[in-house]
Amino acid sequence: MTTACEPALEPQGQSYWTESRRPWTSLVFVAPLLVVYEAGVVALGAPAQNGVDAWLRRCLDTLGFSQYFLLPALTVGILLAWHHLTRQPWRLSRGVLYGMTVECLLLALCLRLLAHVQGVLMRSVLSPASIALPDVGRTLVGYLGAGIYEELLFRLMLLPLVAGALRWARMTPSASMLAAALITSLLFSTAHYIGEASYTLDCYGFLFRAMAGLFFSLLFVYRGFGVAVGAHAGYDVLVGISQLTASP
Repeated sequence: MTTACEPALEPQGQSYWTESRRPWTSLVFVAPLLVVYEAGVVALGAPAQNGVDAWLRRCLDTLGFSQYFLLPALTVGILLAWHHLTRQPWRLSRGVLYGMTVECLLLALCLRLLAHVQGVLMRSVLSPASIALPDVGRTLVGYLGAGIYEELLFRLMLLPLVAGALRWARMTPSASMLAAALITSLLFSTAHYIGEASYTLDCYGFLFRAMAGLFFSLLFVYRGFGVAVGAHAGYDVLVGISQLTASP
């Protein structure tokens, strides 16, 4: 059953897959995670802050914008502007949000399975380091921050920017998007080895994070920003749970 604001000719079977990709739906889906993360950082202090979040805030500080809540406001503004410029309907269904939650959990499990398969395949060649988050005690706040702000930087900002630059260099749309996904995924993996809380560089972990970057890029292109954020945060939570259960 459609509401008055739904397009009358939209196929019923495509409603979930279409609506869940819209920036407005992504914003509503991600908003609770964003609120919990920002409130958690304020309450717990800098140790709970995600690394990419800290980088982006330093960049804003350098430009003279030091207000703490400017970054989440910028995230909201980008999604609202994207939705407005693409002239999509401002429709929202709770059923779609529930479906996105289930989809993100399933995708997070898929990525966890891919990590296991990679470990099995590479164990005979390399000595795999931990591909999980570096601190078992890292809070849920940190997991949410990674899901939101790493997707904001590497998928919502850099992926279209790099693809547009490659299109300007006369690459075809499909080739430019594929190349942009590869480039930003390598940058995504590299970023985990930069900064105070960086990982020890190892081939196993670098390749997995690059593969995860491609995974999230595909989700962003075909399923939207909200699903990419949800799957990313869900995967990090699964990793944290496995660390906690494995610890003595």
